[in-house]
Amino acid sequence: MGTERRSRRAGGRSERLALRAAPPTVNPAPPGQIGGQYRPLTEPDLQDIYDTALRLLAELGMGEVPDRLRDDLVAAGASVDPRGRVLLPRALVEDMIDRAAKTFTLHGRDPNRSIEVGGERVYFGTGGAAVNTLDLDSGQYRSSTLADLHDFTRLQDTLDNVAWFTRCCIATDVPDMFDLDVNTAYALVKNTTKPTATAFTIAGHVDPIIALLDIAAGGEGKFAERPFMKTHISPVISPMRFGEDAVDVVYKCIEHNIPMSCITAAQAGATAPATMAGFLAQSLAETLASLVMVNVISPGFPMVFSNWPLVIDLRSGAFAGGGGETALLNAASAQLSNWLGLPSGVASSMTDAKAIDAQYGVEKGMTSLAAALAGGNLIYESSGMTAALLGASFEAFILDDEMHAMTYRALRGIEVTEDNLGFDAICEAILGEGHFLGGQHTYQAMERDYFYPKLADREQPSKWQEDGARDAWSRAKERARAVLASHRPDYLSARQDSAIRERFTILR
Repeated sequence: MGTERRSRRAGGRSERLALRAAPPTVNPAPPGQIGGQYRPLTEPDLQDIYDTALRLLAELGMGEVPDRLRDDLVAAGASVDPRGRVLLPRALVEDMIDRAAKTFTLHGRDPNRSIEVGGERVYFGTGGAAVNTLDLDSGQYRSSTLADLHDFTRLQDTLDNVAWFTRCCIATDVPDMFDLDVNTAYALVKNTTKPTATAFTIAGHVDPIIALLDIAAGGEGKFAERPFMKTHISPVISPMRFGEDAVDVVYKCIEHNIPMSCITAAQAGATAPATMAGFLAQSLAETLASLVMVNVISPGFPMVFSNWPLVIDLRSGAFAGGGGETALLNAASAQLSNWLGLPSGVASSMTDAKAIDAQYGVEKGMTSLAAALAGGNLIYESSGMTAALLGASFEAFILDDEMHAMTYRALRGIEVTEDNLGFDAICEAILGEGHFLGGQHTYQAMERDYFYPKLADREQPSKWQEDGARDAWSRAKERARAVLASHRPDYLSARQDSAIRERFTILR
């Protein structure tokens, strides 16, 4: 009898251990968690920064405005001062804020991967234009290639916490600018069905690339019906002037219904004030100028209000992608955008570290968590980037995906319900076996409330040593190699691929 009881108890323990070891069936914190808990600016701070931004637009205005845009702005209520600067009165700016899209869909070619931008939801994605790739074999940086772009795209296609993919590197082995833009778009549609983003070197490249995207979408005009690729544009050049080529791209993208991120990328102490309040005021004014431009051309057009504060090391002038100032400024930028009710885009995880090391972890963790807690809707540059955006790393994509999961879990917060408070479970455990490990209350919480890392090491030191004492970099390298060896998607049919290759020079 005693033997039988022990056997039943041992079997129950084995079942419990197996259950605890099994992978969770539910993601406890998927992308799209709610942000906004961190508010570095008070209500009077927000109002003062906003008022200063509007004053800059009304009294200083924008310089180097292309003729076509100047005429459209003047027709909408702007004026031109004796210096030739276009002044945007407060009433015009606030009217355009009211007209602007507050939420919109970033479509994936797979509808299940589409995301809603705006409101309070937070999504991590990618960005950047790295000219260097951290080589998986040598561990050294080399020039980024078109093959790298294909590999990065299919690697991230497997990562649950990267919500959209912007080309993260520049194919430096494609010298022709048109071929570069075409092959970049091709790499995206071939290797992922997530929402994507790219950039157009000049407006003349937009029409032909739309033809490529129409083929991928299923026919002429189909892309515009459900655009699955947005563009990154910087139509405003700090300080306070427009860039003609980028403005031309804006007009073309609106013509083809290509959603856009209008990115302001001022640098504190270089192209904007070194004081954080002054920086935020100028940067906000510049991004509002982009918003006015877009909504004068097409009211309510889907635009991400991408007010990206960038920092330089004032001792050397070098761009600094990590650090407390970057964390603070991007969080404040997200707060400002959300205060205005606009879909916000900020940048984080732009570590200055070249290696996957302690500096990498500190800078990425601090900046990405701050941006998420502040409620940045789209957090760019947050996956795979190293070396102050000059580098991209396969290992970093793997590590950052796990970091994003932890951040999403922090954003999800704590659900306080009668069941979660666990009064009955506490009584049962204390009056019973004296612990909670086998209780149903624990089993339910195990999958619902906890994220279990696939990469981070939680073993005892002895077990870690027995397994080769590997660090996170080597584990991530192994995972990246496995994905690249096995995941070879081709999201274009043979007919679509043939049609694209007949029309364009596809180099891979």
